[in-house]
Amino acid sequence: MTTEKNYHALVPDRIFMGAADDVEAMVINEAIDVIVDLRGDATACAYPGARSEWIQIPLADQSGITQEEGFRQAIAAITRAFGENKKVAFHCNGGRGRTGAVAAGTLIALGLAQTVVEAEAKAKAIRSEIEIKPMQRESLDKLFS
Repeated sequence: MTTEKNYHALVPDRIFMGAADDVEAMVINEAIDVIVDLRGDATACAYPGARSEWIQIPLADQSGITQEEGFRQAIAAITRAFGENKKVAFHCNGGRGRTGAVAAGTLIALGLAQTVVEAEAKAKAIRSEIEIKPMQRESLDKLFS
């Protein structure tokens, strides 16, 4: 069974990104092993039927960690799963800001982009609705300066 694909592959057949509403489709269509959830208010996986490993890294004001640390943890979780040959999906609520920033950082961490500007452009070419906010870009610049 497949469901509608409103999500995108950051790395073909291995790393997928989208919104919380896309998690079920990613799990069903792509056989996702690891889900990295960037929502600060999540108490469970966005798709309760998932048998995937669920990792929550809350990127929100009330999370108790800095945005840079949250991005670092999320990018590390994604690249670790990728390095273990697992299929990984990551998402925030709408799949634009936090997801876009983590996508850009992941591209740099994997050596698929050299700068934040290049990584953002590549991520937006894949998922046009990405909209990295200025504070998110500043955090990425601090991580990848």
